[in-house]
Amino acid sequence: MQKKPNVIVCICDQLRAFEVGCYGNAVIRTPNIDRLARDGVRFEHAVSTDPVCMPARSSLISGQYARTCTGALGNASVPDEHGRPIVASWPLQDRVHLPDATIAEQFQAAGYDTALIGKWHIHPAPEIVGFDYTLHPRVNHRHTGQDFVENGGPPQLVDGFSVDHEIENVLSYLAADRDNPFFLYYSISPPHMPLADAPEAYLTMYDPDDMPLRPNVYVDGQMAYDEHWFKVYLWDFLYYSQQLPHTLDLPKGFDLRTLTALYYGLTTWVDDMVGRMMEGLRANGLLENTIVVFTSDHGDNLGSHHTFNKGLLIEESIRIPLIFHAPWLWDAAVNRTQVAQLVDIMPTLLDASGSPVPGHVQGRNLSPILTGARQQLDEYWGFIETSDGEIGVRTPTHLLGRRALRSDGSAEQEPTSFFDLQDDPYEMNNLAGTSRQSQTLAELDDLLNAWDMCTPWMN
Repeated sequence: MQKKPNVIVCICDQLRAFEVGCYGNAVIRTPNIDRLARDGVRFEHAVSTDPVCMPARSSLISGQYARTCTGALGNASVPDEHGRPIVASWPLQDRVHLPDATIAEQFQAAGYDTALIGKWHIHPAPEIVGFDYTLHPRVNHRHTGQDFVENGGPPQLVDGFSVDHEIENVLSYLAADRDNPFFLYYSISPPHMPLADAPEAYLTMYDPDDMPLRPNVYVDGQMAYDEHWFKVYLWDFLYYSQQLPHTLDLPKGFDLRTLTALYYGLTTWVDDMVGRMMEGLRANGLLENTIVVFTSDHGDNLGSHHTFNKGLLIEESIRIPLIFHAPWLWDAAVNRTQVAQLVDIMPTLLDASGSPVPGHVQGRNLSPILTGARQQLDEYWGFIETSDGEIGVRTPTHLLGRRALRSDGSAEQEPTSFFDLQDDPYEMNNLAGTSRQSQTLAELDDLLNAWDMCTPWMN
């Protein structure tokens, strides 16, 4: 009887696909992620189910869309006893979100040891949704001065960078003796802000003058600039919440190219951690029996269309890297005909490890693509919902969106955005409201409406 494979889901935060070498960026240094892609199956068209941290991560863990597994499309709120949104500290010792069995619980049931190391940012505590061992930072969005919570115990302040603490614990976990296969959810916080809170080597690694910018960061010839958002990127809540003195003034000459150089540096920081993780697998003889998935929860607007952060139904927010690596199981390939999503990871990994996929899972099993049996599934598109109030459908060639609700509570009658991404990859020419490609628009609108009608809300 063949031994069950180990499984690692390695997810970072706010990394868009465009800033990874294997996705075509010639400036960024991501040799370890690129090596995963070279030896694995890379999905050219992968999108977040909801381009905000908590709902996206909840979708990955649950195999369900955010409306179903959380009943909310943003980060902060959970419902009170009357169904009204409240802001709560987290994680909670209550399954107000993720009511159905998670990927970790399914692996537990199959005899796996399960572990979370790194950022969590999901409402229920990881210990109550299937994780045997847990180590996660107490506060999101800082890379130093971090308190870590181990197995639900009291917070412990850790010196140095949280990313270093996490990878050391990953390596210890990989080196441990165990009788069972393992499922490890390894969550890396960069390149999410605060970008200034990182080792000096990464802060100075890239020259701002060398930074390639997407053409859509220019509007009427003006490069995107936003002093408030630049400070948020540099210092996060230390600026917008605590207003610490050192966060109130931007460095002299700071602009979008400077910001992008920092984002590139923290992306290479992530890549170095991926390399250390893979070396840990090699050193412990685990490489030939471990499935590794690398992805991100969502992208980053980085000034495109003069917008910042994430949460929008645009390529910069929704496009993510997605690589399945198991050369002993699947031949290396690049897929350009299937739109894959975070919600698809759970059913795919369960199937690949010989575990049953529960009926509540809404994602699709990508195994036929990974094995080379098919180039695309019958449903080769992906659906996106956003905290900004838009829903969308992404195919390999088009993106269509509509406002889910107008201010008066009624549904929008017509799509609000429609882009041909082959001819217009930077979304500069909105075809919604025109007569162009009307048949394609109608077909995608029917798909989106059917999904919206058939995908239940938790509440």
